[in-house]
Amino acid sequence: MSTVSSPVLTGAALAPHTTLRLGGPADRLVEARSADEIVEVVRAADAAREPLLVLGGGSNVGVADEGVSGTALLVRSAGYRVARLDDEVLVTVEAGEDWDALVAGTTDAGLGGLECLSGIPGSTGATPVQNVGAYGVELADLLVDVDLYDRRAGVVRAHVPAAALGLAYRTSVFKHRDDAVVLRVRFRLRADGISAPIRYPELASALGVTPGATVPAGAAREAVLALRRGKGMVLDAADHDTWSVGSFFTNPVLPAAGVPDVPGLPRWPVGPDRAKLSAAWLIENAGFRRGRLGPGGRVGLSGKHVLALSNRGGGTAHDLLQLAAEVRDGVRARFDVQLTAEPVLVGCAL
Repeated sequence: MSTVSSPVLTGAALAPHTTLRLGGPADRLVEARSADEIVEVVRAADAAREPLLVLGGGSNVGVADEGVSGTALLVRSAGYRVARLDDEVLVTVEAGEDWDALVAGTTDAGLGGLECLSGIPGSTGATPVQNVGAYGVELADLLVDVDLYDRRAGVVRAHVPAAALGLAYRTSVFKHRDDAVVLRVRFRLRADGISAPIRYPELASALGVTPGATVPAGAAREAVLALRRGKGMVLDAADHDTWSVGSFFTNPVLPAAGVPDVPGLPRWPVGPDRAKLSAAWLIENAGFRRGRLGPGGRVGLSGKHVLALSNRGGGTAHDLLQLAAEVRDGVRARFDVQLTAEPVLVGCAL
């Protein structure tokens, strides 16, 4: 007998459950409000040998206009608890907890570490999948371990260490795989209310400090939110620039010898003999400007930041991917650099 408290909806559109507000229907749509309910829904789908799409906040996913077959699971478990460990704290968070609500709550409670990741939409369980990062901080800097449901073995695995998750720039062992579902996540944070070192020059400038300095976590959070709002990277239902997945393309990482010899191209060293380039700079200097519209004016580059591809209202996933392909191909033709899409594309491809 099922213990899932939410009704199963048939033929429900997925667009309202993604920040792009795009995506066709699912055969079945169900919410799970606890880790136990998540496991029950996944097991039922696996027993029926049917496709399963797991959605958190829908902030890093593009769903095909045709929708998806099988079951779409909305992860809506919520809540977190704090355990103090001398000068640090261990925070255990349910997968469906809203990410920015967690950052706000921990910062308000005088805990430091997550503040540079403020304003990122989505749910906490999705953050290890992407190894989310912003303003010089990555989830990998703070993550202790996760609890997950192993679909192949049919068991819950507790305290899988961060070192086993293959965390790298905007990726992990979870990305582009569906054999594990994150149930909860644990972070180690500072108990003194002080931020992580401010490494990102733009944020350091906004705070009036030198790179490497620390500040009160609350001050860093407010500065990050202000910077993100200026780029249309904080969700606002009234602002079509935010009807996006945030950055659509990752910053390309190339062998240092393969970096184009182009004056002014921003680059940062990433390990031995590799460099990370600015995707935004490449896009702009390939001739794509903020606010550029795609097919029929239904999608476009954000008016605030060229890395965000946005639904202007009435757009389709096909429209968006057409624009993305135009940008990708333009950068490749101008600089011989291949851009890679950051969101997970379901039922469609770039």
